[in-house]
Amino acid sequence: MATRRALHFVFKVGNRFQTARFYRDVLGMQILRHEEFEEGCKAACNGPYDGKWSKTMVGFGPEDDHFVAELTYNYGIGDYKLGNDFMGVTLASSQAISNARKLEWPLREVAEGVFETEAPGGYKFYLQNRSPPQSDPVLKVTLAVSDLQKSLNYWSNLLGMKIYEKEEEKQRALLGYADNQCKLELQGINGAVDHAAAFGRIAFSCPQKELPDLEALMKREKQKILTPLVSLDTPGKATVQVVILADPDGHEICFVGDEAFRELSKMDPKGSKLLDDAMAADKSDEWFAKRNKPKASG
Repeated sequence: MATRRALHFVFKVGNRFQTARFYRDVLGMQILRHEEFEEGCKAACNGPYDGKWSKTMVGFGPEDDHFVAELTYNYGIGDYKLGNDFMGVTLASSQAISNARKLEWPLREVAEGVFETEAPGGYKFYLQNRSPPQSDPVLKVTLAVSDLQKSLNYWSNLLGMKIYEKEEEKQRALLGYADNQCKLELQGINGAVDHAAAFGRIAFSCPQKELPDLEALMKREKQKILTPLVSLDTPGKATVQVVILADPDGHEICFVGDEAFRELSKMDPKGSKLLDDAMAADKSDEWFAKRNKPKASG
């Protein structure tokens, strides 16, 4: 499993201006690439919507060796109801804390040297007041689970992740594919995991030849396959193959063929300008305001 990589987490965003400001100006990430699509994704990357949408990849460095965020924006949808499924992203960056203070972005110290803040839409980020490790400032993504042991069986035994930490009394575990990669933290909660409309998706890559075997394994184990092996096109870029799975709590998981994904995910120096141009051309806010109507909720 040493060849598997943690890639990104997908967030649905309703306000691209404020979201871009948070990731660029507060966290200090850069726009790695921006893509516009005329119709919904075959693997529901943008959620259960079939209209025009955009995808913006943001991170602290190239996708080859950084865990990044994928921001999906569905034109005409202004907000998404949050569930209790996504519990936060933790990153090490004293610079982000200083940026937040400078911009008066709300921060709350929740532990010594750890500050909680929110991206537009209510997604929580935990900022550690220290220099980032050399590999990547993004340390972990935390997801809620209803049965820790069942989840560990799925993520470790079936998906091959190494268990780095496990605390029974706190009902938490930390897993990953490699020491220098972003980790996945599973946090037990009381009751069911509710994904609501804002639900995200975590993505990993593996050698393309492993995808059919992964799908066959999930079939054998009677686990949920949301999208069987499918090819996804991006205008003017590499076509990738993906399988979309769901864990016992319904968290969406994308596995993509690594070779083509490295081609697709090459950093685009025009990414930031493409996003700015798309935001300037998007008149949907004006259209709704003129008619005194709110944008739809997801």
